[in-house]
Amino acid sequence: MKLNELRDNPGAVKGRMRVGRGIGSGKGKTAGRGVKGQKSRTGVSINGFEGGQMPLYRRLPKRGFTSLDRRSFSVINLDRLQKAVEEGRLDASQPITVDVLVKAGMVRRALDGVRLLGKGELTTALTLEVAGASATARAAVEKAGGTLTITGESAGAAPADA
Repeated sequence: MKLNELRDNPGAVKGRMRVGRGIGSGKGKTAGRGVKGQKSRTGVSINGFEGGQMPLYRRLPKRGFTSLDRRSFSVINLDRLQKAVEEGRLDASQPITVDVLVKAGMVRRALDGVRLLGKGELTTALTLEVAGASATARAAVEKAGGTLTITGESAGAAPADA
């Protein structure tokens, strides 16, 4: 048997029903749509319509606010930084920037910058340049003898401690 000889079993594939081809076909005249009315016509989209009752999506209150200037950060924790230094993926003697983290595979993409979070322990003194950092992450970097530079603080940017 060759690839060009492969076939479905007889009766395995059923042909599509051709609707509206005379009443003798079983799906003629109204083509299975019932009789008259909006839903028997083509191009009808009445999702969310509740028969004149106020629809659910209009009954519920509006909540929240979406900022047009919202930033999204890639996040990295201290324990992952420490592990990368121990594995040799990061050089502790060089400044660690967003580009270095992306190249080392620590973050997939920079987005609006990298934010450092304080989960885990840091024992190596590192020079970090990130867009933001939590207070615990700042304290841990300084405790380990490293320096932390926050680069992404311009007007409208998320504060470093938020």
